Amino acid sequence: MTDLMDAAARTRRFVEGRRAAFAEELAEWVRIPSVAGDPDRADAMRWSAAHLAARMRAVGFPRVEVWPQGDTVAVYGEWMPHPGAPTVLVYSHHDVRTVHAEDWQETAPFEPAVRDGVMFGRGASDAKGQVAAHLLALAAHVAVDGGPAVNVRFLIDGEEELGSPHLADLLEAHRDDVTADLVLYSDTLLADADRPALCTSVRGMIGATLTVHGPLVDVHSGTVSGAAPNPIHDLAAVIADLHDDEGRIVVPGIGDVASPDDRDRDEFDGLALEPEDWAERTETARVVGDGGHSLPERLWARPAIEVISITGGDTEGLPRSVIPATATADLSIRLVGDQDPQAVAEHLEAWMADRLRGIRYDLEFDHLTAEAPYRTPEHPALDALAAAMAVGFEVEPDEVGRMGNGGGGPATLLARTTGAPLVFFGTGLPSDRWHAPDEHVRMDVLERGALTLAEFWRRAPGALEGAPGASGPSGG
Repeated sequence: MTDLMDAAARTRRFVEGRRAAFAEELAEWVRIPSVAGDPDRADAMRWSAAHLAARMRAVGFPRVEVWPQGDTVAVYGEWMPHPGAPTVLVYSHHDVRTVHAEDWQETAPFEPAVRDGVMFGRGASDAKGQVAAHLLALAAHVAVDGGPAVNVRFLIDGEEELGSPHLADLLEAHRDDVTADLVLYSDTLLADADRPALCTSVRGMIGATLTVHGPLVDVHSGTVSGAAPNPIHDLAAVIADLHDDEGRIVVPGIGDVASPDDRDRDEFDGLALEPEDWAERTETARVVGDGGHSLPERLWARPAIEVISITGGDTEGLPRSVIPATATADLSIRLVGDQDPQAVAEHLEAWMADRLRGIRYDLEFDHLTAEAPYRTPEHPALDALAAAMAVGFEVEPDEVGRMGNGGGGPATLLARTTGAPLVFFGTGLPSDRWHAPDEHVRMDVLERGALTLAEFWRRAPGALEGAPGASGPSGG
């Protein structure tokens, strides 16, 4: 224990000594507008990958490569000093969400600024900050401990914000390079910076687009008003009918999932999330949803159907006073437990067919980017990560709670392809405004994250050697 305490203290001194350089390096990366899916940003995606590859080489990775991924690029790094030893694959992403620059107040999206220990800029938290914390952690670990304690692989996705549509092909093409005994997935949130909690699950997701048809063409509202079908009215009605007055999803097969068990409930209760405080920190104004379930259950253990966009009629330019021919809504459906995206799509399709009988409509699902939920199985790496969080966040070990993550990502795909369990560690906060104007990150939380990860690497051999699924050959 004394040796661990001494190593932790030396790691803290290393990280504190790198504080200014770390902020400069992250700001340099945030300046690169790596918006995946934007043809005008294709060069920026390659620039972002080159920047990251250079940083990985500077940390000490002997092998670093940039891999084509659809219309963008992923970055791969490998540091395998221990033949036959366990291997950990770190997953995150370097692409960022698009911006509406006119809505940013603190700074321009790609002109990072640090104020009172907070860095503003697109990607500062989601997820360049998380990747940067990993690199700082590994540098600290190597400086203090002399080299990686286990074999390490990094895979930094270049299209996660698009739903990683080409990741499956990328993993298959490089199957030998992504073999691992454990995947450390870093694209998640902390519920509270001062009450650290270990994330043990992510929700799944499938997207859908519903288009309701009315008149055969746009028609003058004065000519047919009162006798013509209005697709905006029909669309609004069907959206309203997705939930009952208590906020419960009414679609059979989607809303009726098992409630959390007693252990999950106790862990959620231990986080002491208060609805008013949560609404204030997330800027959501108020907490809604199924009142029969606690706030953490609604966030992490219940499915959700959200309307993320709705269009119909004249949304730009001068109005024409017409009843539009179509109205469209994009839906984001979040899944939990053992829900299967394909089955959920079939349930919603059947419900829509019944609810919209006699109304022309189209319902399309994005099966390519759909992901099932994932829950970390009980594994020694969980205890190692919890102990590392206690060191990094300077709390007692029994003060590290457990939580879920409301969002999702390619967790199930990674687990299926690598054959390894996933553990989650992220440095984002609910107040960081992911995907929104004035995205930001607390630099002290990134620092605590780096300290946590350095401590995890130190403890990884004991957690992985002999653990279920530890294979040995993945160590090269």
